[in-house]
Amino acid sequence: MNAPLRLFALVLVALLALCGARHAHAATTCTASMTNVAFGAVDPTGTLVDATATLTYQCTFSGVLSGLLGDYITMCFNIGTGTGGTGAAPRTMRDTAGDTMNYQLYTDAARSLIWGSSSVPGTSTLQTTLHFQILSSGTSRGGTLTLYGRVPAGQTALVVGTYGSSFSGGDAQMNYAYNEALLDIGNYPATCTSGGSGSGTTTYPFSVGASVAPRCQFATASDMNFGSPASNFGGNIDQTSGISMTCTSGTAWQIGLDNGQNALAGARRMLGGGNTVVYELYRDNGRTLRWGNTLNSDTLSGSGSGNTQTLSVYGRVAPQAGIAAGSYSDKITVTITY
Repeated sequence: MNAPLRLFALVLVALLALCGARHAHAATTCTASMTNVAFGAVDPTGTLVDATATLTYQCTFSGVLSGLLGDYITMCFNIGTGTGGTGAAPRTMRDTAGDTMNYQLYTDAARSLIWGSSSVPGTSTLQTTLHFQILSSGTSRGGTLTLYGRVPAGQTALVVGTYGSSFSGGDAQMNYAYNEALLDIGNYPATCTSGGSGSGTTTYPFSVGASVAPRCQFATASDMNFGSPASNFGGNIDQTSGISMTCTSGTAWQIGLDNGQNALAGARRMLGGGNTVVYELYRDNGRTLRWGNTLNSDTLSGSGSGNTQTLSVYGRVAPQAGIAAGSYSDKITVTITY
């Protein structure tokens, strides 16, 4: 009756003796990768832009005696500030000219927990765990985590361009600690760097990118009123009106004015009761530069500032005889090319 019990005890002792050197015969290795955070086009006058990215991790547990061991792994995913800036509140992307765009990365869908590391104030690391049970020798397990990005609204001064920031090396590092426990009797390491039978590091480079496209939008275009001159006036009648628009900073634009609805041989005319009054529109106060609609010729050119820009239209009715009493009008179409 006692012999089998003694045999079992000897076998158990032998197993314990073998497993006493298990760290030389079992190995835990982990890797990680992450997709890029692509915000796409950002409108400086529009709403915030959100994006997500997927972080994939995988661990392998193997070795001569690993079948008798359970493996408890604690992983921490840390990031720094990225190449686009020097701080994390906010993080910034840059274009080739050094212009910046603010953004942030978060660990939660509500975008309230800023992703970072213990070495970046005001941020938190992303942590998860993984467990290999006994008889899992030579197998790999892993999972995915979602990260959340946001470009906040209100950056009206953003300049047209392509923006980016990259994370690599210690700026995108996973630390992991593992506890290889006999017969799976154990627990997770207290931290990602200690409290177990071993630890390791790996990196997962990724980039963050966004773009600002040229964009212009009309605000207002006021009417031009030449008043009520006498039918035979002896001097020029000059008036001005305004065109207001908003263009993304750095957007090259040209504004053209067509000849109106009643033009004849290139001359603008107001029409009333079958009669006409000839008038003209100019780009300058001296009324020497006619304002037309031919690009790179007689249009007005400029560059967006991100703020509302108001342009003056200079009009003139030159003296002309035989103008019948009445109301005269014309309609001009304004075109922005950018």
